Amino acid sequence: MASTPADELLADYPVTEGCFDEAFDADASLRPAARAGVEAVLRAGADGLPQRVSRSLRRAGVRFSSVEGDLEFYVDPVPRVITAADWEPVKRGLAQRVRALNAFVADVYGDQRIVAEGVVPPEVISSADYYEAGQRGLKPPGNVWIGVAGLDLVRDGNGEWLVLEDNVRTPSGFAYLHATRRALLEHIDVAPEATPRPLDGEVDLLADTLRTVAPDSVRGRRAPVAALLTDGEHNSAYWEHAWLSRHLGIPLVEPHELEVRADGFLWLKPRGLREPRRIDVIYRRTNADRLDSDIGRLLIDPVRRGVLGLVNQYGTGVADDKLTHAYVEEMIRFYVGEEPVLRSVPTYDLAQPGQLEEALDVFDELVLKPRAGHGGVGVLIAPRASREEIEATRKAVIEDPGAWIAQRMVMLSTHPTVVEGGRLAPRHIDLRPFVFLGENCAPRVLPGGLTRVARSEGALVVNSSQNGGAKDTWVLP
Repeated sequence: MASTPADELLADYPVTEGCFDEAFDADASLRPAARAGVEAVLRAGADGLPQRVSRSLRRAGVRFSSVEGDLEFYVDPVPRVITAADWEPVKRGLAQRVRALNAFVADVYGDQRIVAEGVVPPEVISSADYYEAGQRGLKPPGNVWIGVAGLDLVRDGNGEWLVLEDNVRTPSGFAYLHATRRALLEHIDVAPEATPRPLDGEVDLLADTLRTVAPDSVRGRRAPVAALLTDGEHNSAYWEHAWLSRHLGIPLVEPHELEVRADGFLWLKPRGLREPRRIDVIYRRTNADRLDSDIGRLLIDPVRRGVLGLVNQYGTGVADDKLTHAYVEEMIRFYVGEEPVLRSVPTYDLAQPGQLEEALDVFDELVLKPRAGHGGVGVLIAPRASREEIEATRKAVIEDPGAWIAQRMVMLSTHPTVVEGGRLAPRHIDLRPFVFLGENCAPRVLPGGLTRVARSEGALVVNSSQNGGAKDTWVLP
C-alpha cells in the first residue's frame, strides 16, 4: 500500500513495548480501522483542533467538576475506533455480566443462595459498605435492581478486554457521549464507510428502563410519571442530569421539592401555578447512596409499599464493592449458567489468609485499592510508587486487610492523543460502556461508551474527576 501523509506524519509515533496500542500495530503501522479517524483529525489540523472542540463544548454548556475544581469537560479529538467484530463479544459479555450482577443483588436481599452454596463468603456481603440490611425481602417491580450499569473496561498488553470495575449505584457519563460526538463531528469530516453507529437510542433505552420499574399498579394502566432526582448544581455531573431531564421529558427535581403525603405516595410539590404531581418513578442521581440519609428516608417507605420505582435501587452498591469484583466470574456461572465472556482483572480477597499471603509475596507488582475509595483516590500502583509509599500501604493492609483489595497490574492500552504542538502521542485509556435493563431484566448495551484518557504521559489514572479527558468512541457498523 502506498504511504499517505498520515503515515509520514506518524512515522515517529512511539509504540510502547508491552502495551497494546489501539491504533498502531506492534510494528508501528496504522491499523486499518483507525486510519479514517486519524486522517480526519490530521486534515482538520491537530494543533488547534482540541481548542475548537473545547469551544463547542463550552457553547453547549457541557461541564464536569474535577478534584481540582476545573469545570471544563476535556475531549481529545482523536476518536477511538472499535470494529464490529471486536465489539460483538464485548457486547455479549457486558449483557451477561449485568444479568448476573442484578441476580446477585436480588439474591443478597432474598435467600442468599450464593452464600448458602459456598460460592461467595458471607463476609463479602456483610462487610460491603453499601450493603443495606433494611432491603432484605424487597422485591422491586420486574425484579430490576440495577436499571443502569456503567462498567470500566481495559485492554491488557495482548489486547484482551478485561473488566476493571463494576459501577451499579448511580453511574454517570452517558450524556457526555452525545456531547463528545456532536462537538467532534462539528470539526472533522468522516467518510461514509467510516461513520460510527449512532447513539440516538440511548434515551429510548433509559426511558424503557424507567417504564419497567414503574409500580405494578401503574404498569399497563397509564404512562408512569417519572422524575430525575439531583443534588443540584454542586453535583459534579449536574450538566448531565439537566440534559437527561430535557431529553427524557421528565422534571429535574431536588430533594426539597418532594414529599410523602398522608396517602403514602411521593409527590412533587407545586411549582408556580402548576398542580402537585404524584411521582411513580425516581431516576436517582444524587450522591446520597445510603438508606440512612435524608433522601433515603424520604423515598424508602413508598418503595417498600410498592408505589414507587427507583433507578437504581438502594443497596445495589453491594454488587460494585471492590471485593465483590473478585467473585463476579463465579456469579456468572452460578446465576447465568455460562462461562464468562469477559474476564475480570484478577483480584485478591485479602480477608482470606491464603490470598493475603500470596499478595504480600508479590506486593511490589500489585495495584492496591481501598474498598471505600472511588475515582482513583487512595490507589497505590506499586510498580510506580516509592519504597516509602509501598511500605506505608503494606503496613495498612496488614493492619486491616479487609479494608483493601489488590489487583494484578494491567498496563492499560494506549491511543494516539493530541499533545503539545499538535503532535500525536500515546496516552493510556479505558472504556465505560453502559447497559440498561428492561422488561424481564433483558440487558441492552449502548454501542461503544465513554473512552477516558489520561492527559499526562505515562499516567494510568484516567478518571475525569482527576484531570482525565474523554474521546469519542466509534463502533463501526
